[in-house]
Amino acid sequence: MSNTDDSHDPLTDLSTWTIERLQALVAVAGDRQLEAVRVAAQGHVYDFGGPSDLRRRWAKLSLWANGRMSGEGSAGRERKAQNNFMLRMWVIDQLGPIAEDLDWSPEALATHTLFELSLTPHQARALGGHWAELSIDQISELRRHKNLTAHVERLAAHLQPSALRDQLLEWAQARRYLP
Repeated sequence: MSNTDDSHDPLTDLSTWTIERLQALVAVAGDRQLEAVRVAAQGHVYDFGGPSDLRRRWAKLSLWANGRMSGEGSAGRERKAQNNFMLRMWVIDQLGPIAEDLDWSPEALATHTLFELSLTPHQARALGGHWAELSIDQISELRRHKNLTAHVERLAAHLQPSALRDQLLEWAQARRYLP
């Protein structure tokens, strides 16, 4: 067992790799490496000193790595969706929306978010009102909806008045009743 800390070794510390090198890795990597790339790329997105266009490229790389992960089972799919939604929301909030780019379009993010939900806000609110009486599976489903809608209130602020915006605001209200 080695006593050396290799977390800052350029061969193992992916945060030191160029975007091009990490893109090449994503094309062939397994889940464990993809998660490491996702996190490293996301770290570059949060670099407030970097130019916006480069930070968006890093965000695209993080989304790509996230999307390539297997995401087996409902928990894996939920994790991938939540990572995707939260990063996209952060970029829209901090770097601004771009309507022509589906990753940075508030309308596209709203549509993708609503697509992932199996309950209506009314159903979620009704179930959430008596969640302690529900089965573990039903409580888990409510938690899934709460996690996948964490960004909806902020996202609604980026939309013009519309049915889509109204649906997000309904979810923002319903979240208050979810465990």
